[in-house]
Amino acid sequence: MGKTTTVKSLAPILIVLLLTSIYGFWYKSSRGKVRAAKGPNTGLTEAILGESLGARGTLVQFSSAFCTPCRATRALIENVVKDLSDIRHIEIDAEAHLDLVRSLDIRSTPTTLFLNSAGVEVGRAVGAPKREQITSAIALLQ
Repeated sequence: MGKTTTVKSLAPILIVLLLTSIYGFWYKSSRGKVRAAKGPNTGLTEAILGESLGARGTLVQFSSAFCTPCRATRALIENVVKDLSDIRHIEIDAEAHLDLVRSLDIRSTPTTLFLNSAGVEVGRAVGAPKREQITSAIALLQ
């Protein structure tokens, strides 16, 4: 009877540990990866973004003031695009542009949108992407 009671009392704890572990693995695997856009959008324009688009493409990063990964992502993207004259990097304060955040379904910061020359989203990175992921996504921009 003692062992059965112990197992029953530990069962909720074990279930919570299992579920949080599964969530943690999913969360870690989903952050920072560049994924193809879910559906076509009408395109983001200079009027919407407040800055001109790049001739080949634009990386639009949504950030917030308190976000440490946002600062690292900004530095990485700026470093990657500094020698690419046809690629622009635009950083947008998510808190100051809530209507745009809602319309683009931005759920966390940093989120980086990869736009083609027409301003159409072709990819998105939620979380801090790696250099290789950024360069690969830029190579696909037309």
